[in-house]
Amino acid sequence: MEFSAQQIAEYLNGEVVGDPEIKVNTLSKIEEGTPGSLSFLANPKYQQYIYNTEASIVIVSKSFEPEKEVPATMVKVEDAYGAFAALLEMYNQIKHQKTGIEQPSFIAESASVGEDTYIGAFAYLGENVKVGNGSKIYPNTFLGDNVEIGENCLIFPGVKIYADCKVGSHVTIHAGTVVGSDGFGFAPNSENSYNKVAQIGNVIIEDHVEIGSNASIDRATLGSTIIRKGVKLDNLIQIAHNVEIGDNTVIASQSGVAGSTKIGKNNMIGGQVGVIGHLNVGDNVKIAAQSGIGKDLKDNEVVQGSPAFGYGEYQKSYVYFRKLPQLAKDIHNIQKKLKDND
Repeated sequence: MEFSAQQIAEYLNGEVVGDPEIKVNTLSKIEEGTPGSLSFLANPKYQQYIYNTEASIVIVSKSFEPEKEVPATMVKVEDAYGAFAALLEMYNQIKHQKTGIEQPSFIAESASVGEDTYIGAFAYLGENVKVGNGSKIYPNTFLGDNVEIGENCLIFPGVKIYADCKVGSHVTIHAGTVVGSDGFGFAPNSENSYNKVAQIGNVIIEDHVEIGSNASIDRATLGSTIIRKGVKLDNLIQIAHNVEIGDNTVIASQSGVAGSTKIGKNNMIGGQVGVIGHLNVGDNVKIAAQSGIGKDLKDNEVVQGSPAFGYGEYQKSYVYFRKLPQLAKDIHNIQKKLKDND
């Protein structure tokens, strides 16, 4: 799909400087621009590239005043970065404007599929599955019995959603993620082995959630594992049974939350963080990467380390930790001098 500089300017409420009829059909970084591509300049550190970029159109802020001739056509807007982000979103929506049911795929007779949906090849929709209007179910996706998918969701290839789980509207789940697999429930027995505890709950994912690729969200033993509205989970994350993640919390890659822990709203959790089970983490908490959380955290705490404690205290302690070899040497020398003086 092609767009002219004039069409882009009209969409962004901008002004064309150059050829209004020049067209683009792809996007590029300004330093890697090619003919027919659209780029943007927002960071002054990249200003040098605008004078030799091969991109056909570059979005710039109205405040930008070139020091010499710019070969590309410019579209001047109030906020170059925000305008380019809006174009990226439009481009993304166009890219996912798939509809229809591809074959081969399996859709149970009792399943219902809304309007303007897309069901990719080799998808499986079990008994009583519901897929809302405008949702896209990409190839090789499995939706178990009684699964509900809301409106305008993107369920990418190879996602597996086990029976009875519920997904809200405007949810994105990336390839390879598993929703509703069994929680890690085993009880020791008299034979020095383990009996499996049946996991008969489900997973509930509320609206506007995005889950990265190859994440795993376990179903509850009883009740529900809940991912609240607006949560963003990165790739390779483990959420155990009966966990609850509060509204708008973000968790970076390779983190894990153990069973029955409740995490509050608006938290920011770094990569490779481990949280043990049955804890309560408050709202607006920040946890630095590679931290280990072994106790409850109150609202607004900022922690680091394993076991984690206050971020400021950790930074001060780390200064001494780095100097431990020298400190040990100094103490040894002091002890030797005291011994020699005896």
